[in-house]
Parts: sequence; structure tokens; C-alpha cells
Amino acid sequence: MTVQGTVAAGFEGVREEFAAFLSAEEHDPGAQLVVVRDGERVVDLWSAAVNAESLVPVFSSTKGAAYLVTALLVQDGVLDLDRTVASYWPDFAAEGKADITLRDLLAHRSGVVGADKGFSPEEVADDRAIAARLAGQRPFWKPGRFFGYHALVIGALVGEVVFRATGRTLQEWYEERVRAPYDLDLWLGLPESEEGRFLTTQPMLPTPEQQAELTAAARSPHSLAGIAFNAHAPGAGELYDFANSRAVRAKGQASAGGVGSARGLAGMYTAAAFGLDGCGPLLKPDTAAEFARIHSSGEDLVSGEPQSFGLGFSTLGFRYRATGAGAFGHSGAAGSLALADPRQGYAYAYTRRRFAFPGGAAPENERLLWSVVRSLG
Repeated sequence: MTVQGTVAAGFEGVREEFAAFLSAEEHDPGAQLVVVRDGERVVDLWSAAVNAESLVPVFSSTKGAAYLVTALLVQDGVLDLDRTVASYWPDFAAEGKADITLRDLLAHRSGVVGADKGFSPEEVADDRAIAARLAGQRPFWKPGRFFGYHALVIGALVGEVVFRATGRTLQEWYEERVRAPYDLDLWLGLPESEEGRFLTTQPMLPTPEQQAELTAAARSPHSLAGIAFNAHAPGAGELYDFANSRAVRAKGQASAGGVGSARGLAGMYTAAAFGLDGCGPLLKPDTAAEFARIHSSGEDLVSGEPQSFGLGFSTLGFRYRATGAGAFGHSGAAGSLALADPRQGYAYAYTRRRFAFPGGAAPENERLLWSVVRSLG
């Protein structure tokens, strides 16, 4: 498959790794790859099924934008990590949630991973509607005792804290503080004017052997994982189709409804950790270190797999050995991954249009990251 785009001198190995991955794929995944170092795109590649400016659903990579806004408001003194959520949002105290702090919530320790009866398609597209439902929800484990991925609701929960503290939505803060100043192609609320660049996510095309593996690993829609991904809701659709909905894209659901490009994701992490367009980094070193510091590690109750979280962000060294200590970012269901690695001095972003097997961050990210680190020398 054709590789398009450019790499800086010394990064030819990244192009070779990207090309090797594409040649092994039976179907073009519609992939984009961007690496930024010292404010320069040293890698800017894409496959034939997309172009550099194509916008695709980035699923849970959206969460990085939500956490960046939260970190900025903590840095400004507007939010306090160790205040209770209920002190900002009194209704949240119901059903034994009064002592949950904002720090607990960001570390995926609240236990409020979904609603007993699930969300309708209209509700799951709307963060304020999700929050209204979850205010009275009983946690699925003792808050603070364990952790589990709040897959479709963490953006709404944190966003409601932001709204109650400031009177403005998380999406409004993101647009004002992050996206618009740097003209980033990462949207929490895609305008109608940008719809012409949008490409829908395509479903996974597993081999028979992979399909058998997926079937063997399947869980009941009424399991903790099913509830966290809203699979138990009447009429729940397929996950790959989530942000193909115009309602989800337009509202910019902050857990998984973002739309963007690898350029946009890499630009956001560059602005956050290193500075962009002549401006200093959005996050002070102490803020970035605190949000990247491991707060939850071990077996994730939702996925049933080993996982590690900082304050919202994934602490990526747990999974990607190429990354430096303190690297922070997030992956997305179709296969995307975006991060900043402050110790090694780069921002990385990868997107896919077609769902990768077996779901979550695409496996090729491991090889691509190693090729980046080798090129950095």
C-alpha cells in the first residue's frame, strides 16, 4: 500500500516501519502518523485511504483533551484535586459517593462506570445527560478501593465538575484554551463546516482465527465491562459506529466523541508539554508530572487486564517500553494512540480509520514507537 507524506533526515526508519506495517495489511486501515520534535513535524505520513487533513473519530484518545483542560484548571487554582466531587456537584453525593474526590474520579477509582439500565443513543451522545443519570447511580465497587476504566462516562463526570465550578462546559474551555489558539484539527464538537473532511470509522475485518478469538473473549453485556461500554442498553449499537453519529460528533462527547487527525493530536500534546507556535508549554512541569504520576495500577476491574493510570491519562510506560518515564497520553478504540514523552522530547500521534484487531490501541503502535525512539538517537 502507498505511503504518502514526509520524514525529516534521520527518521527514514519510521517511514520504513510504517510501510512494512501497511504492506502486511490486507485492507488499507486509513492510517495517519505524526511525530513532533522541537516544534517540527519530523514524521508526517499517511496511507492511501486518507490524506493528511482527513478527520476521523479518535474514540478514547478524546479523553486526552478532557484531561488537559482539567489539568489547566487545576493549575489555575480553579479546581482542587483533593476536594470532593460533591462539593462542586451536590447531587453526586447520593448512594455513598459523598467522599469521592476529583483525584479519585480522575484515577478511575469512583466505581461509577455506567448506569444500571444503560443510556439511550441520545443520552450517550450528551455529557450533561450522562452526568444527570449518574448523579444518583450507586457505584459498582467501593469508591477508592479499586479502579476500573470509566470508558464512556469519565468525560461527562469530569465535565460536570468543570461546569459546576466555572459555569462553562469542558468543550467550551477546550475550544478557548487549546484548540482555537493553535488551530488544532482535534475537535470536541465538529462544526458542520468541517464535515466535508470527515471519514467514518470502518468495522474490524478479522480473520476466521481472530473471530474465534474474539468470540472466546466475549463478555456478557451485563458484565462490568458491558455496562462500562453501554452494551447492556436497549438498542445499543456497535462501538465502531459510535462517533459516526452526527449527534456524537456535534456535541463532542468528551470520553469518546472527538474527531481529528494525527496532526491535531500531536499538536495538542506538543502544546501541552513542550510549547507550540512560539508559545511556552500549556502545562507547568509540576502539573504535567502530577497528572502523569501513577495513581492506579494493577488489574483493571472493567477490562480484567493489567492497566496503569495517572490522573486521567494513561501512564504509557506500563504498556509501551519505548516510552520514557512520565510519558502521558491515551489510546482510542479504533487503534489510535497519542502522547507526549517529556524525557525523550517528542509528541506522537497515530490514527486509524478501520478498527484494529483485537480493539483498543492498535498493536503496530509498539513497533512504530520503537522506530521513533531509534530515530531520535
